[in-house]
Amino acid sequence: MHLLARITIHDLSFVYYATRILVLSGERSGSYSVPVAEWTFLTNHTHVLVCLADDPELRMRDIAERVGITERGTQRIVAELVDAGYLVKTREGRRNRYSLVDNVPLRHPLERTHTIGELLRAVGENAER
Repeated sequence: MHLLARITIHDLSFVYYATRILVLSGERSGSYSVPVAEWTFLTNHTHVLVCLADDPELRMRDIAERVGITERGTQRIVAELVDAGYLVKTREGRRNRYSLVDNVPLRHPLERTHTIGELLRAVGENAER
């Protein structure tokens, strides 16, 4: 199993692995793990955004490994996020750096009153970049 991402919501840490999510308790009560369903509430697009919020200079290969998708799939998602205005790509030497545009509203009609910044603050540890 490969670690894909780690997020914290209300004192609980969620650790994403390639085949399942393990829920680890907060520090107050020690650690335990409980396997849960094979699906997740967040899409690969959100997982990519969480990765780039944590480290804007991550390579596509590293994002792909963390999210559990192919490098080509990661490139496609990043291109879609740039085209939609959620990310700004800046070339720095031989590397790309991605800046989040956190005031862009979410796409689905049920979520349009919220921004990508709100989502990332809710699910990402270091999303305020």
